[in-house]
Amino acid sequence: MADKRDYYEVLGVDKNADASTIKKAYYKLAKQYHPDVNPGDKEAEKKFKEINEAYAVLSDEEKKAKYDQYGHAAFENGGMGGGDGAGFEGFDFGDIFSSFFGGDGGGFSFGGNGFGGGGSRRNAPMRGEDIRVRVTISFEEAVHGCKKDISFGRVQRCEECGGSGAKKGTSPETCQKCGGSGQIRVQQRTAFGMMQSTRACDECRGTGKIVKDPCTNCRGTGYVKITKKIAVSIPAGIDDGQSLSIPGQGNEGRNGGPAGNLLVLVSVKPHAVFEREGNDVYCEVPITYWEAALGGEIDIPTLEGKEKFTVPEGTQTGTTFTLRGRGIPRVNSSARGNLYITVKVEVPRGLTAKQKEQLTALAESFGDKVASKRETFFKKFSDLFK
Repeated sequence: MADKRDYYEVLGVDKNADASTIKKAYYKLAKQYHPDVNPGDKEAEKKFKEINEAYAVLSDEEKKAKYDQYGHAAFENGGMGGGDGAGFEGFDFGDIFSSFFGGDGGGFSFGGNGFGGGGSRRNAPMRGEDIRVRVTISFEEAVHGCKKDISFGRVQRCEECGGSGAKKGTSPETCQKCGGSGQIRVQQRTAFGMMQSTRACDECRGTGKIVKDPCTNCRGTGYVKITKKIAVSIPAGIDDGQSLSIPGQGNEGRNGGPAGNLLVLVSVKPHAVFEREGNDVYCEVPITYWEAALGGEIDIPTLEGKEKFTVPEGTQTGTTFTLRGRGIPRVNSSARGNLYITVKVEVPRGLTAKQKEQLTALAESFGDKVASKRETFFKKFSDLFK
């Protein structure tokens, strides 16, 4: 026993630690070094044995008291699992490990011996799986909302047998081996003594029922896959990449469990004119040189259609005008984003000789006003290099 480490040291707890602290420490280490998590790792397997041995003693008040008084010597006669030793006799690892290995999840192995897990409980109520489908809509449909017909494959109970899996007119029989529980308990003698585990019944495969005459429609499974078509309402304001969850339209649950959800992932096509950022919309509108200089009404696109908009005299290219509340509505809200119109002045090209003459005369009529602005720019530019 001289080569054994102190049990409190093994679990990393103080000697005054209470039962709850010891249990938490054990859970953490058992999950870290479990052979299923570290397949083929002999060192992890060794540590797993060590922490289980320590917990078997420290979790039992009587054995813990003996260990606190005599140390490992308290269990030398008969060793672990024999006589007055700190054996695992009657120690159900299934109850412990089920809390962090999936509740009703399957058993697990240790050194080739099954122990621990609660066993697969296929006869327990199970929620149906979610179904994911993708739908593509236009920019306008995303702005104003729409309805789309969607087809998808769905698993549901067989109408022929009502989900029993048995041929019409017959019924499944209760499994005699497990008594209809779907689980059986087994005991194995190991180096640590007798170990008890729970696993799925191999006779009924965890269902608790035996179908001797299976339904021909579902081949005894009790479920069939169908193609379903429904109309989905897509709310105004939905954005590219967002999804809708429609409760109860996923695969049907088993053993009385609820159905899953239908998840509709929305893709929005880009628009030729508008660009979206959140609930705001941006648009670039070309205007003529004369409209920019003289001002006046121009046509602008909005989410509701073409409208008239007045630009002020002397508007510069790149100027952005904000139309508040004219953007995209927030989903399930009356609030809307803004519409931003940026004007881009188009410089006339292909001028005739007469037009060039007139434009030159116009430029000369500004005199120093034009020149002074240019001179101011170059003065600022040259100041950077002084």
